Amino acid sequence: MPKFSLIPKDVKFFDLFEKATENLVKAAKEFAALLKNYENVKIKVKHIGELEHEGDTITHGIMEKLHSTFVTPLDREDIAQLTNKLDDMLDLIEAGANAMILYNVSAPTECSQHVADIIVDMAERLCKVMPLLRHKKLMKRVLQECVEVNSLENEADQHFREAITELFAAPNPDPIETIKWREIYEILEAATDRGEDVANALEGIVLKYA
Repeated sequence: MPKFSLIPKDVKFFDLFEKATENLVKAAKEFAALLKNYENVKIKVKHIGELEHEGDTITHGIMEKLHSTFVTPLDREDIAQLTNKLDDMLDLIEAGANAMILYNVSAPTECSQHVADIIVDMAERLCKVMPLLRHKKLMKRVLQECVEVNSLENEADQHFREAITELFAAPNPDPIETIKWREIYEILEAATDRGEDVANALEGIVLKYA
């Protein structure tokens, strides 16, 4: 005999989470493309800003729905945490793009390009597993990708350590350039940290519900 629930499941949250990660991938790819082909910078940064605004719209949609829905498919705290971490990661991608203009960067460094690619990889993995939250039987597949995201964050940290060492080990370091890039690296490092936070939030959800 089939099982019926008296309370219908609201899948709109999952729709919005998937939309948020799809938008995150677009922004990450735009940022990586900017650093690989560093021209028409202001136009490209503006487009990344538009994607960040789209992300804000999605975030507001989730939070409004959270406050208007009586029964949610996941705990409210889990929904809020996942939403905020995704939003934070997108904000930091935009901040990294804006820093290129703010600090009048003439050319990206090899480290920034490598880390931008890592951010894309993180975003794509998060986007890949987000639909699995809809299906309890598939949830555990999320865990392996979460491990991979954590490994990517560690890889990014290694790039940052090497890049900072190079900044201060230069024979005649330009103090202004050193300050600029240290600030930019901190923004990008924070973006990878938030990617790991998203993975950790997903892992917590899976361990709770799977």
